[in-house]
Amino acid sequence: MDTATQTKWSVDLSHSEVGFKVKHMMISTVKGAFEKFDASVKTEGDDFKNAKFSFTAKVDSINTKNEDRDTHLKSEDFFNADQYPDVTFKSTSFDGNKLVGDLTIKEVTKEVILNTDFNGVAVDPYGQTKAGFEISGKINRKDFGLTWNAVTEAGSIVVSDTIQFEIDLQFIKQ
Repeated sequence: MDTATQTKWSVDLSHSEVGFKVKHMMISTVKGAFEKFDASVKTEGDDFKNAKFSFTAKVDSINTKNEDRDTHLKSEDFFNADQYPDVTFKSTSFDGNKLVGDLTIKEVTKEVILNTDFNGVAVDPYGQTKAGFEISGKINRKDFGLTWNAVTEAGSIVVSDTIQFEIDLQFIKQ
C-alpha cells in the first residue's frame, strides 16, 4: 500500500460498539461488550477493498452486566487481564465482504475470517466523512487459551466453546 495515497480513518467511539455472545449452560445466551477499544483503517480507495484494519480492546473493560462474572472473565481462569491487557486484531485482507486477519488473545495469534457488511460512506451534518461497518464472526475460545469450564449436575457444560462477535464500527475520515 503506497503511503502517499493512503487515507486514514479513526474509530468514532460514540457510534461504535464491540459485542460478543456465548451460550450459558447451552440453554441461554449471555451478551457482553468491551467498553474501551480503539480501531483504525488505512485505505487507498472509497470501496475499502484491501483496506488495513487495526483494532485493540482493553480486557479490563469487559462488561456483561454482572460484576461477579466480569471479575471472573478478567481473572486467570479466562483472559488474565493483569498479564494480557489487550485483545488485538490486524487485518491481512479485505475483499469488501470478508475481513481476514490475525486475532491475538493471551499472546495466542490465530487467523480469523469475519463477515463484514460495509454500509457505505456518508457526510454527517458537521461535514465529517464517515464509513460504517457491521462485522460478525465466531471463534473457539479454547484456541486462544480460554479453557475454563465447569459441568452441571445434568452433564451440561456451563460455557460454550464458541464465542460470537457482533461488532459495529463507524470511522471518521482524517
